[in-house]
Amino acid sequence: MTLVDIPTPARSGGRRRVPWHHIQITETCWLWTGPVHKGYGKASGTTAHRHVWLAVGRSIPTGLELDHLCRKPLCVNPNHLEPVTRAENARRRGLAVVACINGHDYTSENTYVRPDGNRDCRACIRNRVAKYRSTRQGGAAA
Repeated sequence: MTLVDIPTPARSGGRRRVPWHHIQITETCWLWTGPVHKGYGKASGTTAHRHVWLAVGRSIPTGLELDHLCRKPLCVNPNHLEPVTRAENARRRGLAVVACINGHDYTSENTYVRPDGNRDCRACIRNRVAKYRSTRQGGAAA
């Protein structure tokens, strides 16, 4: 894709312009190469993906935020973004995690879904219970 192929309004109301010099266009994503803060691109006092979204003439309804469908925080491709609620964004982000912090895969056999919808790793639960039992037995014998 070249810059000519990218549909953008001729003028964005005189306020925002797409900072193409900070965008590397790949086969899938438009990666931000400019300033970064906490993993997200920064542009004109806001996040880069939000800036580009508004610069190409799209709006963000009140109460919604932009979700990266490609799960890459540096991607500013408007086709990879979707306005969603904060709760939906957090839910999707959680589902994108495929392993626990100890490296165990979240498979159907190894995943416990709590009543609040969050997931726990069954292997880690077994390890915690075994450690707890060993310390309780060791403490009672001493």
